[in-house]
Amino acid sequence: MSGAMSWPFLRLYLLVLLYFSANAILIVIIPLQGGALGATNTTIGLIMGAYLFTTMFFRPWAGQIIQKHGSIKVLRIILIINGFALILYTVTGLGGYLVARMLQGVSTAFFSMALQIGIIDALPEKDRSQGISLYSLFSYIPGIIGPLLALGIWQGGMEYFAIVMIAIAIFTGVFGYSAKMDKAEAQPITKNAEQGVNMFNSFGQLVKNPHLFKCSVLMLVGSIVFGAITVFIPLYAEQMKNGNAGIYLMLMAATVVISRFTLRKRIPSDGKWHSNFMMGTMLLLALGAQCVSYSITGGSVFFYVGAVLMGVAQALLYPTLTTYLSFVLPQLNRNVLLGLFIAMADLGVSLGGVIMGPIADLFSYSTMYQICAILGVVMILFAYDRRKLFVGKSPSI
Repeated sequence: MSGAMSWPFLRLYLLVLLYFSANAILIVIIPLQGGALGATNTTIGLIMGAYLFTTMFFRPWAGQIIQKHGSIKVLRIILIINGFALILYTVTGLGGYLVARMLQGVSTAFFSMALQIGIIDALPEKDRSQGISLYSLFSYIPGIIGPLLALGIWQGGMEYFAIVMIAIAIFTGVFGYSAKMDKAEAQPITKNAEQGVNMFNSFGQLVKNPHLFKCSVLMLVGSIVFGAITVFIPLYAEQMKNGNAGIYLMLMAATVVISRFTLRKRIPSDGKWHSNFMMGTMLLLALGAQCVSYSITGGSVFFYVGAVLMGVAQALLYPTLTTYLSFVLPQLNRNVLLGLFIAMADLGVSLGGVIMGPIADLFSYSTMYQICAILGVVMILFAYDRRKLFVGKSPSI
């Protein structure tokens, strides 16, 4: 196998799988543990949101620091921090969970940027979208069994939680510490590029650059919906007669994995804006949220159909936008601007818990997911762009 499926890249994808295994368990355990301790939805949302809010804060600097000091050196330090965070979960309560989520956020900012920048730089343009899709795919594979494992831990006793977290920390650290990267993939930035990357000036590009602005808004709103789903589904499912959060999250993750693998060659990789493709993706997002909202009345069929629709939307949105930006952003500060874009995804997931938690407290989970569906409809309109500069022929899927 060659290109995005060659052994060096498969090794990186396996490291991604190990790294994100812990989070697939934590997204179920933390809300359930918080609910058992009497925490409000607002508190649970803040704890869950702290992870990606911290990631968002550090992400724009990650690409610059990684290129200055080298991916492998940074990766090894990050894996130590991540291991400490996972162990912290096993010896603390909700307050410690907040600190651990923030430490995980710092680790993820550098970990994901190192791998994604390496994939983008190492692969030829025609394989770029496949590489990004496969990276995202392996980050979601743990979500297939993680939620069910989490429910098993919750029902069987939290003493198993400590064993699992420590085991993941050790295996990820050992596997990641032995990772290697070709010199061609780890070259430091040149003096000219270093001068061109002005971090604070780059923040203005979120508004000034039309490509970055459109992609960031779509990613931000889409991630708010994904975040609300992830954080509150374990609690919402308990209100349903035949709802099971583990099955929902497993089904959504499996859909993401299958969709990203089977549709990876269909994701546009030509640097053009495909309005119909993006509008269709946001339609799936809106329908998925609406099905989840209606399921409290319509039954579990709508609940699980919503998981599939949400999974397909999640599979397509991130790699499509990331690939598009990798073509249209200026080469001189592309890594920093990509970091800002990915930070919008992190911010969205964080806000999905922080903003939607109080709405669920004031009204209901169903109403909160209804609002998510409305946001998806608004983004369908926002994704349309009739300017010829951005429009290309979209492949059918």
